[in-house]
Amino acid sequence: MFNNNQIDTDSLPKIEALDFKLISKNYFKIILLNLALSYGVIISLMFTLKQFIKNTFFHTNFWYFIIVLIILFLIQLFFYKLGFKKRKYALREKDITFSHGYLSNSTTTLPFNRIQHLEISRTFIARKLGLSTLKIYSAGESGGDIIIKGLPKNIADSQYAFLTHILNERV
Repeated sequence: MFNNNQIDTDSLPKIEALDFKLISKNYFKIILLNLALSYGVIISLMFTLKQFIKNTFFHTNFWYFIIVLIILFLIQLFFYKLGFKKRKYALREKDITFSHGYLSNSTTTLPFNRIQHLEISRTFIARKLGLSTLKIYSAGESGGDIIIKGLPKNIADSQYAFLTHILNERV
């Protein structure tokens, strides 16, 4: 006989009860550098264009454009700083959970039995700061992948070894 009893949702485990670990604070330096480089390139291009385009709307309002870009930079920096505090992960016996985002928070839990592939990557700047990115690819749709940027190298290496061991035991 078929039963489909209702579950008491108040008794379910709470995601807030997980012991989340924050990523390294050094990763914010990389975020800041990427943001500054992006805006620096745009502002440099604008200064270059100003030399070639005379007597136009762009030339007469050039400093307003620069001020708007600086304000956008500061707003984006503010939200990156708020969102940075929300980048956290939790490793449990049977799954890994990653949460990130301030305005739009996303939490992904990936059971170990769905892991298809693992990867560690390090950019030049991340190597200088002792950081790594752990990429965990799921065996399902692409929305289940987890990419944790800003892990200290030793933690990323140990988690990679742990997860590799679990994957090797499956076969």
